[in-house]
Amino acid sequence: MADKETVLTVDNVSVKYRLTEEKVDNLKEYVIRFLKRDLKYKDFLALDGVSFSLEKGDRLAILGSNGAGKSTLLKVIAGVLKQSEGEVTKTGNVVPLLELGAGFDMQYSGAENIYLYGSMLGYPKDFIKAKYDEIVEFADLGEFINMPVKNYSSGMRARLGFAIATVVEPDILILDEVLSVGDAAFKKKSEKKIMDMFDKGTTVLFVSHNEDQVRKLCSKGIVLKRGKLVYSGTANEAMDFYLGKNYQGNSQK
Repeated sequence: MADKETVLTVDNVSVKYRLTEEKVDNLKEYVIRFLKRDLKYKDFLALDGVSFSLEKGDRLAILGSNGAGKSTLLKVIAGVLKQSEGEVTKTGNVVPLLELGAGFDMQYSGAENIYLYGSMLGYPKDFIKAKYDEIVEFADLGEFINMPVKNYSSGMRARLGFAIATVVEPDILILDEVLSVGDAAFKKKSEKKIMDMFDKGTTVLFVSHNEDQVRKLCSKGIVLKRGKLVYSGTANEAMDFYLGKNYQGNSQK
């Protein structure tokens, strides 16, 4: 049997932030202390030497408590955040579903934002035009599609964002809690869309606190704790570890 193609390698990736050790009350005090070199810093590692690789078709659950580094890791892989150390190697096109609709212009209509958001995701205008009806039908916003997005609920914005972002067939799909958006009918529809991508061999990185979704949708799992990768195995094994006393009993609040 031929070896599977490796599509993503995360090699010793760290993300470091520099924080001031003491509270500085105002900008004037900060500038004075900065110029006098009287500011003391400490480094905070949001990610600390994380390494793993994925083959084509793998579906990876990324688990961890709040502040463990999950979203930071996804942003590094998506290319929206630069790591301090290490390398990320990926093949094919990557579609990140991180903050659905975050790039919408609130004054524009949903229809106008299809072109705006699509261009932000790197889709050519001709491609968006060809897929426009499909996007509108999937988002199921009815007459709201021609109204300013400022009148949308957060769920409606997320539905439109999901419809635009998933109109392509990505090689690597990054999901951050997006299957929790919308009503029950849309959750079912969005989950089916994701499953169709799975069937076509899309590689997936999935952050969710929904145990049933992780066990149902994912094949592999890693667990992060205070920026470090502390467990790697099957999705079921990783979820068992995450829910166990060894992790939860010592988790960062």
